[in-house]
Amino acid sequence: MKIRIAPSLLSADFTRLADEIAMCEAGGADWLHVDVMDGCFVPNLTFGAKVIEAARRCTNLPLDVHLMTLEPEKYFESFVKAGASVLTIHVETAPHLHRQIMRIRELGAMAGVTLNPSTPLESVREVLVDLDLLLIMSVNPGFGGQRFIPQAIDKIARARAMLTSAGSRALLEVDGGIARDTIAVCHAAGADTFVAGQAIFGAADPRAEIAALRVAALPTT
Repeated sequence: MKIRIAPSLLSADFTRLADEIAMCEAGGADWLHVDVMDGCFVPNLTFGAKVIEAARRCTNLPLDVHLMTLEPEKYFESFVKAGASVLTIHVETAPHLHRQIMRIRELGAMAGVTLNPSTPLESVREVLVDLDLLLIMSVNPGFGGQRFIPQAIDKIARARAMLTSAGSRALLEVDGGIARDTIAVCHAAGADTFVAGQAIFGAADPRAEIAALRVAALPTT
């Protein structure tokens, strides 16, 4: 499986956003991850369309926008217009999940669905063939720099089995506590796309850390 590393801009220095994005590109990042939090669904308030626009002006990398919001459909059009390449919504806030996935795709973005640590995989079984991405949260969303929840490993493996059984070509992404000591087990369990914030931007050499994470994800021989 191709490994994708998606630095999370939540951990970037926003006084130097263009420089931080350029560093990620130089380090070989595949995507950039943008966490949108509304202060209601999760206990934090972060970015809106203007930040997505600013990031898009700085890069051609895919912008992986994670909507941690109530009523996420309110943001679809403005965020795609701002430059989002992927819109990922939480199953916990999407009672009309199929309709919302289809709307994201109609707008020209990849459609993803996220599961919180306590949300069962069964909740997305009926839409697996419609997904472009399935995101497994390995921390409870809302803040960066949290400790990886070990039970996520089994959930990743079960998610990969479900995707394969359904014939889904969706990418399998993991977000939360991804670092050199956790990325390999997640990759071995079946994940192919990895969001890393503090592990990259808090490293002594963030540019080199992107490559180090990619190496750490590979199976040992």
